[in-house]
Amino acid sequence: MTRRAIELLLLVALGAVLGWTQDSPGWTFAGALVGAFIWSIIDGLRARSFLRWLNKADVTRQPRLSGAWGEMLDRARKLIKKLEKKAQNSDARLEDFLAAIQASPNGVVLLDSAGRIEWSNLTAANHLGFDPQRDLGQYVRNMVRNPAFTAYLAGGEFNHEIQIDGVGPRPSQPSKISLQIHPYGKKRKLMLTRDVTAVQLAETMRRDFVANVSHEIRTPLTVLSGFVETMQSIPLEEADRTRYLGLMSQQAHRMQTLVSDLLTLSRLEGSPAPGPGEWIDGDELLTHVVQEARGLTEAISTTQHRIEPVPGPAIWVSGAKTELLSAMSNLLSNAVRYTPGGGLIQTGWRLRSDGWAEFFVKDTGPGIAAEHLPRLTERFYRVDRSRSRETGGTGLGLAIVKHVAQRHGGHIDAESTIGEGSRFAIALPPNRVRERVTG
Repeated sequence: MTRRAIELLLLVALGAVLGWTQDSPGWTFAGALVGAFIWSIIDGLRARSFLRWLNKADVTRQPRLSGAWGEMLDRARKLIKKLEKKAQNSDARLEDFLAAIQASPNGVVLLDSAGRIEWSNLTAANHLGFDPQRDLGQYVRNMVRNPAFTAYLAGGEFNHEIQIDGVGPRPSQPSKISLQIHPYGKKRKLMLTRDVTAVQLAETMRRDFVANVSHEIRTPLTVLSGFVETMQSIPLEEADRTRYLGLMSQQAHRMQTLVSDLLTLSRLEGSPAPGPGEWIDGDELLTHVVQEARGLTEAISTTQHRIEPVPGPAIWVSGAKTELLSAMSNLLSNAVRYTPGGGLIQTGWRLRSDGWAEFFVKDTGPGIAAEHLPRLTERFYRVDRSRSRETGGTGLGLAIVKHVAQRHGGHIDAESTIGEGSRFAIALPPNRVRERVTG
Protein backbone atom coordinates (compact mmCIF):
# COMPACT_ATOMS: atom_id res chain seq x y z
CA MET A 1 0.00 0.00 0.00
CA THR A 2 1.44 3.34 -1.01
CA ARG A 3 2.10 6.19 1.36
CA ARG A 4 -0.65 8.22 -0.23
CA ALA A 5 -3.23 5.44 0.47
CA ILE A 6 -1.94 5.08 4.02
CA GLU A 7 -2.42 8.83 4.60
CA LEU A 8 -6.01 8.57 3.29
CA LEU A 9 -6.84 5.61 5.58
CA LEU A 10 -5.29 7.31 8.59
CA LEU A 11 -7.30 10.50 8.10
CA VAL A 12 -10.51 8.54 7.49
CA ALA A 13 -9.84 6.42 10.59
CA LEU A 14 -9.04 9.51 12.67
CA GLY A 15 -12.27 11.18 11.58
CA ALA A 16 -14.25 8.01 12.33
CA VAL A 17 -12.71 7.75 15.81
CA LEU A 18 -13.54 11.37 16.56
CA GLY A 19 -17.13 10.78 15.38
CA TRP A 20 -17.38 7.55 17.41
CA THR A 21 -16.63 9.49 20.59
CA GLN A 22 -20.02 11.15 20.13
CA ASP A 23 -21.73 7.79 20.77
CA SER A 24 -23.59 7.88 17.46
CA PRO A 25 -23.06 5.75 14.30
CA GLY A 26 -23.95 8.78 12.19
CA TRP A 27 -21.19 10.83 13.70
CA THR A 28 -18.74 8.03 13.05
CA PHE A 29 -19.61 8.03 9.34
CA ALA A 30 -19.54 11.84 9.20
CA GLY A 31 -16.12 11.90 10.86
CA ALA A 32 -14.81 9.44 8.26
CA LEU A 33 -16.14 11.70 5.49
CA VAL A 34 -14.52 14.77 7.06
CA GLY A 35 -11.21 12.90 7.27
CA ALA A 36 -11.46 11.93 3.58
CA PHE A 37 -12.34 15.55 2.68
CA ILE A 38 -9.34 16.91 4.61
CA TRP A 39 -7.11 14.38 2.87
CA SER A 40 -8.44 15.45 -0.56
CA ILE A 41 -7.74 19.12 0.28
CA ILE A 42 -4.16 18.32 1.38
CA ASP A 43 -3.62 16.10 -1.68
CA GLY A 44 -5.09 18.79 -3.94
CA LEU A 45 -2.71 21.39 -2.50
CA ARG A 46 0.20 19.06 -3.15
CA ALA A 47 -1.02 18.47 -6.70
CA ARG A 48 -1.41 22.20 -7.25
CA SER A 49 2.10 22.88 -5.93
CA PHE A 50 3.46 20.16 -8.21
CA LEU A 51 1.63 21.48 -11.29
CA ARG A 52 2.73 25.06 -10.55
CA TRP A 53 6.35 23.94 -10.36
CA LEU A 54 5.90 21.80 -13.47
CA ASN A 55 4.63 24.83 -15.41
CA LYS A 56 7.71 26.83 -14.42
CA ALA A 57 10.05 23.84 -14.78
CA ASP A 58 12.59 25.48 -12.45
CA VAL A 59 14.80 22.69 -11.17
CA THR A 60 16.70 25.05 -8.85
CA ARG A 61 13.56 25.87 -6.80
CA GLN A 62 11.22 22.98 -6.14
CA PRO A 63 8.49 22.45 -3.52
CA ARG A 64 8.91 20.04 -0.62
CA LEU A 65 6.62 17.15 -1.38
CA SER A 66 6.59 13.70 0.07
CA GLY A 67 5.03 10.46 -0.86
CA ALA A 68 3.79 9.80 -4.35
CA TRP A 69 3.92 13.52 -5.24
CA GLY A 70 7.50 13.74 -4.02
CA GLU A 71 8.47 10.74 -6.14
CA MET A 72 6.69 12.24 -9.17
CA LEU A 73 8.47 15.53 -8.50
CA ASP A 74 11.86 13.82 -8.35
CA ARG A 75 11.24 11.89 -11.58
CA ALA A 76 9.98 15.00 -13.35
CA ARG A 77 13.03 16.96 -12.16
CA LYS A 78 15.41 14.33 -13.56
CA LEU A 79 13.52 14.23 -16.86
CA ILE A 80 13.57 18.03 -17.15
CA LYS A 81 17.33 18.11 -16.48
CA LYS A 82 17.88 15.48 -19.14
CA LEU A 83 15.77 17.41 -21.66
CA GLU A 84 17.51 20.67 -20.78
CA LYS A 85 20.92 19.08 -21.32
CA LYS A 86 19.78 17.68 -24.66
CA ALA A 87 18.40 21.10 -25.64
CA GLN A 88 21.69 22.76 -24.64
CA ASN A 89 23.64 20.29 -26.77
CA SER A 90 21.29 20.93 -29.69
CA ASP A 91 21.66 24.70 -29.24
CA ALA A 92 25.44 24.36 -29.14
CA ARG A 93 25.45 22.29 -32.33
CA LEU A 94 23.12 24.80 -33.96
CA GLU A 95 25.39 27.70 -32.92
CA ASP A 96 28.42 25.87 -34.32
CA PHE A 97 26.55 25.20 -37.55
CA LEU A 98 25.44 28.82 -37.87
CA ALA A 99 28.96 30.03 -37.06
CA ALA A 100 30.35 27.80 -39.81
CA ILE A 101 27.81 29.18 -42.29
CA GLN A 102 28.56 32.71 -41.09
CA ALA A 103 32.26 32.15 -41.84
CA SER A 104 31.55 30.70 -45.27
CA PRO A 105 32.78 32.72 -48.28
CA ASN A 106 29.42 31.94 -49.90
CA GLY A 107 26.20 33.70 -48.95
CA VAL A 108 23.31 31.78 -47.38
CA VAL A 109 19.74 33.07 -46.99
CA LEU A 110 16.80 31.09 -45.54
CA LEU A 111 13.35 32.09 -46.83
CA ASP A 112 9.98 31.06 -45.44
CA SER A 113 7.07 29.83 -47.55
CA ALA A 114 6.05 33.42 -48.33
CA GLY A 115 9.53 34.50 -49.43
CA ARG A 116 10.42 36.40 -46.26
CA ILE A 117 13.97 36.40 -44.90
CA GLU A 118 14.22 34.06 -41.89
CA TRP A 119 18.01 34.10 -41.53
CA SER A 120 21.01 35.30 -43.48
CA ASN A 121 24.75 35.26 -43.00
CA LEU A 122 26.76 38.46 -43.34
CA THR A 123 28.27 37.37 -46.66
CA ALA A 124 24.88 37.17 -48.38
CA ALA A 125 23.83 40.48 -46.85
CA ASN A 126 26.95 42.14 -48.26
CA HIS A 127 26.39 40.49 -51.64
CA LEU A 128 22.76 41.63 -51.89
CA GLY A 129 22.88 44.90 -49.96
CA PHE A 130 20.59 44.37 -46.95
CA ASP A 131 21.01 44.23 -43.16
CA PRO A 132 21.04 40.67 -41.76
CA GLN A 133 19.39 41.78 -38.49
CA ARG A 134 17.19 44.75 -39.32
CA ASP A 135 15.72 43.20 -42.46
CA LEU A 136 14.69 39.86 -40.96
CA GLY A 137 11.08 39.17 -41.88
CA GLN A 138 11.21 41.38 -44.96
CA TYR A 139 10.22 40.03 -48.36
CA VAL A 140 13.40 39.22 -50.26
CA ARG A 141 11.90 40.60 -53.47
CA ASN A 142 11.75 44.02 -51.76
CA MET A 143 15.39 43.77 -50.66
CA VAL A 144 16.83 42.61 -54.00
CA ARG A 145 15.35 44.91 -56.60
CA ASN A 146 16.76 43.36 -59.74
CA PRO A 147 14.55 42.50 -62.74
CA ALA A 148 16.42 39.26 -63.41
CA PHE A 149 16.04 38.15 -59.79
CA THR A 150 12.36 39.13 -59.67
CA ALA A 151 11.65 37.09 -62.79
CA TYR A 152 13.71 34.17 -61.44
CA LEU A 153 11.84 34.18 -58.10
CA ALA A 154 8.43 34.47 -59.74
CA GLY A 155 9.14 31.81 -62.39
CA GLY A 156 9.79 29.05 -59.86
CA GLU A 157 12.36 27.32 -62.11
CA PHE A 158 15.37 27.04 -59.82
CA ASN A 159 17.38 24.34 -61.61
CA HIS A 160 19.91 26.95 -62.81
CA GLU A 161 21.78 29.90 -61.33
CA ILE A 162 21.55 33.52 -62.41
CA GLN A 163 23.95 36.45 -62.20
CA ILE A 164 22.93 39.86 -60.93
CA ASP A 165 24.71 43.10 -60.09
CA GLY A 166 25.76 43.31 -56.46
CA VAL A 167 26.93 46.21 -54.35
CA GLY A 168 30.23 47.46 -55.80
CA PRO A 169 32.74 50.08 -54.59
CA ARG A 170 31.22 52.46 -57.11
CA PRO A 171 27.84 52.42 -58.89
CA SER A 172 29.70 52.35 -62.19
CA GLN A 173 31.57 49.19 -61.12
CA PRO A 174 29.06 46.82 -59.46
CA SER A 175 30.17 43.41 -58.33
CA LYS A 176 28.80 40.32 -60.06
CA ILE A 177 26.85 37.90 -57.85
CA SER A 178 25.92 34.35 -58.84
CA LEU A 179 22.68 33.27 -57.15
CA GLN A 180 20.64 30.06 -57.01
CA ILE A 181 17.56 29.02 -55.00
CA HIS A 182 17.05 25.50 -53.64
CA PRO A 183 13.51 24.65 -52.38
CA TYR A 184 13.25 22.50 -49.22
CA GLY A 185 10.75 21.60 -46.52
CA LYS A 186 7.24 23.01 -46.72
CA LYS A 187 7.69 25.60 -49.46
CA ARG A 188 10.77 27.02 -47.78
CA LYS A 189 13.79 28.08 -49.84
CA LEU A 190 17.55 28.09 -49.40
CA MET A 191 19.26 30.82 -51.42
CA LEU A 192 23.01 30.57 -52.07
CA THR A 193 25.11 33.46 -53.38
CA ARG A 194 28.77 33.83 -54.36
CA ASP A 195 30.84 36.71 -55.66
CA VAL A 196 32.06 35.93 -59.20
CA THR A 197 33.48 39.41 -59.88
CA ALA A 198 37.07 38.16 -59.79
CA VAL A 199 36.22 35.22 -62.05
CA GLN A 200 34.58 37.48 -64.61
CA LEU A 201 37.42 39.99 -64.35
CA ALA A 202 39.97 37.21 -64.90
CA GLU A 203 38.01 35.97 -67.91
CA THR A 204 37.84 39.50 -69.31
CA MET A 205 41.56 39.96 -68.71
CA ARG A 206 42.27 36.64 -70.42
CA ARG A 207 40.24 37.66 -73.49
CA ASP A 208 41.89 41.08 -73.57
CA PHE A 209 45.32 39.51 -73.14
CA VAL A 210 44.81 37.09 -76.03
CA ALA A 211 43.41 39.90 -78.19
CA ASN A 212 46.32 42.21 -77.33
CA VAL A 213 48.98 39.58 -77.94
CA SER A 214 47.35 38.66 -81.26
CA HIS A 215 47.21 42.32 -82.25
CA GLU A 216 50.81 42.99 -81.21
CA ILE A 217 52.14 40.01 -83.17
CA ARG A 218 49.90 40.47 -86.21
CA THR A 219 51.54 43.75 -87.29
CA PRO A 220 55.16 42.53 -87.45
CA LEU A 221 54.03 39.25 -89.00
CA THR A 222 52.17 41.16 -91.70
CA VAL A 223 55.26 43.26 -92.41
CA LEU A 224 57.50 40.20 -92.52
CA SER A 225 55.11 38.30 -94.81
CA GLY A 226 54.83 41.30 -97.14
CA PHE A 227 58.58 41.74 -97.46
CA VAL A 228 59.18 37.98 -97.94
CA GLU A 229 56.54 37.87 -100.68
CA THR A 230 58.06 40.94 -102.32
CA MET A 231 61.58 39.52 -102.26
CA GLN A 232 60.34 36.20 -103.66
CA SER A 233 58.39 37.67 -106.56
CA ILE A 234 60.26 40.81 -107.60
CA PRO A 235 63.95 41.20 -108.50
CA LEU A 236 65.43 43.83 -106.19
CA GLU A 237 68.41 46.12 -106.30
CA GLU A 238 70.97 45.47 -103.62
CA ALA A 239 70.08 48.68 -101.83
CA ASP A 240 66.37 47.79 -101.71
CA ARG A 241 67.16 44.26 -100.65
CA THR A 242 69.36 45.52 -97.82
CA ARG A 243 66.68 47.96 -96.69
CA TYR A 244 63.97 45.29 -96.74
CA LEU A 245 66.13 42.86 -94.79
CA GLY A 246 66.81 45.59 -92.22
CA LEU A 247 63.08 46.23 -91.77
CA MET A 248 62.42 42.49 -91.52
CA SER A 249 65.13 42.16 -88.87
CA GLN A 250 63.57 45.05 -86.95
CA GLN A 251 60.13 43.40 -86.93
CA ALA A 252 61.59 40.01 -86.00
CA HIS A 253 63.45 41.67 -83.10
CA ARG A 254 60.19 43.30 -82.01
CA MET A 255 58.44 39.91 -81.87
CA GLN A 256 61.41 38.42 -80.03
CA THR A 257 61.25 41.21 -77.45
CA LEU A 258 57.50 40.70 -77.03
CA VAL A 259 57.91 36.96 -76.48
CA SER A 260 60.76 37.58 -74.04
CA ASP A 261 58.64 40.02 -72.00
CA LEU A 262 55.71 37.59 -71.99
CA LEU A 263 57.97 34.80 -70.73
CA THR A 264 59.34 37.13 -68.06
CA LEU A 265 55.83 37.97 -66.86
CA SER A 266 54.85 34.30 -66.87
CA ARG A 267 57.90 33.39 -64.83
CA LEU A 268 57.26 36.18 -62.30
CA GLU A 269 53.63 35.16 -61.82
CA GLY A 270 54.31 31.44 -61.60
CA SER A 271 57.27 31.35 -59.22
CA PRO A 272 57.37 31.94 -55.45
CA ALA A 273 58.39 35.35 -54.17
CA PRO A 274 62.13 35.67 -53.53
CA GLY A 275 63.27 35.24 -49.94
CA PRO A 276 65.91 37.35 -48.24
CA GLY A 277 68.39 35.86 -50.72
CA GLU A 278 71.63 37.54 -51.56
CA TRP A 279 72.56 41.13 -50.76
CA ILE A 280 73.47 43.10 -53.87
CA ASP A 281 75.42 46.33 -54.06
CA GLY A 282 73.00 49.08 -55.10
CA ASP A 283 75.75 50.94 -56.98
CA GLU A 284 76.50 47.80 -58.99
CA LEU A 285 72.87 47.55 -60.10
CA LEU A 286 72.78 51.26 -60.94
CA THR A 287 75.99 51.13 -63.00
CA HIS A 288 74.71 48.14 -64.98
CA VAL A 289 71.38 49.67 -65.97
CA VAL A 290 72.92 53.07 -66.77
CA GLN A 291 75.32 51.41 -69.21
CA GLU A 292 72.39 49.60 -70.87
CA ALA A 293 70.43 52.86 -71.14
CA ARG A 294 73.38 54.66 -72.74
CA GLY A 295 73.72 51.85 -75.26
CA LEU A 296 70.00 52.12 -76.04
CA THR A 297 70.11 55.88 -76.62
CA GLU A 298 73.04 55.43 -79.02
CA ALA A 299 71.03 52.84 -80.96
CA ILE A 300 67.68 54.64 -81.29
CA SER A 301 68.45 58.35 -81.19
CA THR A 302 70.57 60.58 -83.41
CA THR A 303 70.81 63.09 -80.57
CA GLN A 304 71.79 61.12 -77.53
CA HIS A 305 70.15 61.63 -74.13
CA ARG A 306 72.04 62.91 -71.14
CA ILE A 307 71.82 60.06 -68.63
CA GLU A 308 73.13 61.20 -65.24
CA PRO A 309 73.48 58.94 -62.18
CA VAL A 310 72.55 60.97 -59.09
CA PRO A 311 74.85 60.42 -56.07
CA GLY A 312 72.99 58.71 -53.28
CA PRO A 313 73.42 56.52 -50.21
CA ALA A 314 75.63 53.45 -50.31
CA ILE A 315 73.17 50.59 -49.81
CA TRP A 316 72.78 46.86 -50.15
CA VAL A 317 69.55 45.47 -51.61
CA SER A 318 68.18 42.00 -50.84
CA GLY A 319 66.36 39.98 -53.49
CA ALA A 320 66.64 38.38 -56.90
CA LYS A 321 69.35 40.19 -58.83
CA THR A 322 68.03 39.34 -62.31
CA GLU A 323 64.52 40.54 -61.40
CA LEU A 324 65.74 43.80 -59.89
CA LEU A 325 67.95 44.47 -62.92
CA SER A 326 65.01 43.77 -65.24
CA ALA A 327 62.72 46.18 -63.39
CA MET A 328 65.31 48.96 -63.12
CA SER A 329 66.30 48.54 -66.78
CA ASN A 330 62.66 48.77 -67.86
CA LEU A 331 62.20 52.09 -66.05
CA LEU A 332 65.33 53.54 -67.64
CA SER A 333 64.60 52.22 -71.13
CA ASN A 334 61.08 53.72 -70.95
CA ALA A 335 62.59 57.09 -70.09
CA VAL A 336 64.98 56.81 -73.04
CA ARG A 337 62.25 55.77 -75.48
CA TYR A 338 59.75 58.46 -74.55
CA THR A 339 62.09 61.40 -73.87
CA PRO A 340 63.06 63.42 -76.96
CA GLY A 341 66.70 63.19 -78.03
CA GLY A 342 69.03 65.42 -76.04
CA GLY A 343 66.73 65.30 -72.99
CA LEU A 344 68.00 64.84 -69.44
CA ILE A 345 67.40 61.57 -67.56
CA GLN A 346 68.45 61.34 -63.92
CA THR A 347 68.51 58.11 -61.91
CA GLY A 348 69.76 56.84 -58.58
CA TRP A 349 68.94 55.55 -55.11
CA ARG A 350 67.25 57.48 -52.29
CA LEU A 351 66.60 56.52 -48.66
CA ARG A 352 63.30 57.78 -47.28
CA SER A 353 62.71 58.86 -43.70
CA ASP A 354 60.47 55.81 -43.08
CA GLY A 355 63.34 53.42 -43.89
CA TRP A 356 62.19 52.53 -47.40
CA ALA A 357 64.58 52.83 -50.34
CA GLU A 358 63.70 54.09 -53.81
CA PHE A 359 65.33 53.51 -57.16
CA PHE A 360 64.06 56.47 -59.17
CA VAL A 361 64.17 57.60 -62.80
CA LYS A 362 63.35 61.21 -63.63
CA ASP A 363 63.11 62.48 -67.21
CA THR A 364 62.33 65.70 -69.10
CA GLY A 365 59.93 64.05 -71.53
CA PRO A 366 56.48 65.25 -72.63
CA GLY A 367 54.81 64.05 -69.40
CA ILE A 368 51.72 61.90 -68.88
CA ALA A 369 48.19 63.10 -68.18
CA ALA A 370 46.89 62.28 -64.69
CA GLU A 371 44.06 60.06 -65.95
CA HIS A 372 46.58 57.64 -67.48
CA LEU A 373 48.78 57.18 -64.39
CA PRO A 374 46.61 54.55 -62.56
CA ARG A 375 46.57 52.30 -65.65
CA LEU A 376 50.20 52.49 -66.73
CA THR A 377 51.08 49.12 -65.16
CA GLU A 378 48.31 47.28 -67.05
CA ARG A 379 49.55 44.93 -69.74
CA PHE A 380 49.70 46.51 -73.20
CA TYR A 381 48.31 49.82 -71.90
CA ARG A 382 49.83 52.69 -73.86
CA VAL A 383 49.29 56.42 -73.62
CA ASP A 384 50.32 56.85 -77.26
CA ARG A 385 50.16 53.58 -79.22
CA SER A 386 51.76 54.88 -82.38
CA ARG A 387 54.74 56.41 -80.57
CA SER A 388 55.20 53.28 -78.47
CA ARG A 389 55.49 51.12 -81.57
CA GLU A 390 57.89 53.60 -83.18
CA THR A 391 60.21 53.34 -80.19
CA GLY A 392 59.98 49.55 -80.01
CA GLY A 393 58.01 49.28 -76.77
CA THR A 394 55.93 46.17 -76.07
CA GLY A 395 53.55 47.67 -73.52
CA LEU A 396 54.68 45.14 -70.90
CA GLY A 397 57.62 46.97 -69.29
CA LEU A 398 55.77 48.64 -66.42
CA ALA A 399 53.73 45.47 -65.79
CA ILE A 400 57.05 43.66 -65.25
CA VAL A 401 58.26 46.46 -62.95
CA LYS A 402 55.06 46.25 -60.86
CA HIS A 403 55.34 42.47 -60.47
CA VAL A 404 59.01 42.62 -59.47
CA ALA A 405 58.32 45.37 -56.91
CA GLN A 406 55.39 43.44 -55.39
CA ARG A 407 57.40 40.21 -55.25
CA HIS A 408 59.98 42.09 -53.15
CA GLY A 409 57.32 43.54 -50.84
CA GLY A 410 57.39 46.96 -52.49
CA HIS A 411 55.49 48.99 -55.05
CA ILE A 412 55.92 51.33 -57.99
CA ASP A 413 55.27 55.08 -57.72
CA ALA A 414 54.61 57.38 -60.66
CA GLU A 415 54.43 61.17 -60.89
CA SER A 416 54.15 63.24 -64.05
CA THR A 417 53.40 66.74 -65.26
CA ILE A 418 52.47 67.51 -68.84
CA GLY A 419 55.29 69.40 -70.54
CA GLU A 420 57.73 68.95 -67.65
CA GLY A 421 58.48 65.23 -67.47
CA SER A 422 57.87 62.16 -65.33
CA ARG A 423 59.33 60.46 -62.27
CA PHE A 424 59.03 56.71 -61.69
CA ALA A 425 60.34 54.87 -58.64
CA ILE A 426 60.57 51.32 -57.32
CA ALA A 427 60.07 51.48 -53.54
CA LEU A 428 61.54 48.62 -51.44
CA PRO A 429 60.68 47.98 -47.75
CA PRO A 430 63.23 48.38 -44.92
CA ASN A 431 63.77 44.62 -44.56
CA ARG A 432 65.10 44.58 -48.14
CA VAL A 433 67.57 47.43 -47.64
CA ARG A 434 70.56 48.15 -45.45
CA GLU A 435 73.23 50.83 -45.59
CA ARG A 436 76.67 49.76 -46.76
CA VAL A 437 79.46 50.65 -44.41
CA THR A 438 82.33 52.30 -46.26
CA GLY A 439 85.81 52.13 -44.85
